[in-house]
Amino acid sequence: MSTTRGVLYVHSAPSALCPHVEWAVGGVFGTPVRLDWIPQPIERASYRTEYSWSGAAGTAGKLASALKGWQRLRFEVTEEATAGSEAERYSYTPTLGVFHAITGLHGDIMIPEDRIKHALATASLGRRDLTDTLNELLGKAWDSELEPFRYAGDGAPVRWLHEVV
Repeated sequence: MSTTRGVLYVHSAPSALCPHVEWAVGGVFGTPVRLDWIPQPIERASYRTEYSWSGAAGTAGKLASALKGWQRLRFEVTEEATAGSEAERYSYTPTLGVFHAITGLHGDIMIPEDRIKHALATASLGRRDLTDTLNELLGKAWDSELEPFRYAGDGAPVRWLHEVV
């Protein structure tokens, strides 16, 4: 089993949903989880939190599955690469659903070659605009919807994790 690290960013959750988010996250890890919630200034009666985690490869997908589908919940989950798995990011909004991407060392989205070839073929046949297809592959709609919530958290307290060698 490969162990990895990641971060769960809950960008907005109504206060009534916060305990349920903690319960769902705890269910993924098999232990109760207490999250530090702070007000999300961009959405009234909404809160945000960040949770750094360590677990088996694939934990980000399990977290995304446990949290997806809840109305008014917006989140992202990242997972670092291991020797046997790629780094990844999941983004979720109630209006768009889940976006999943493989990410590179610096967080860049890595689009598989076959998906780019398909986008080019579809565009050459006039079925779809290449720019629209590439924006979809890059998760532009999710970034556009989540960016105000990310920005609103710029003043949030930061927890620094240090590796002791």
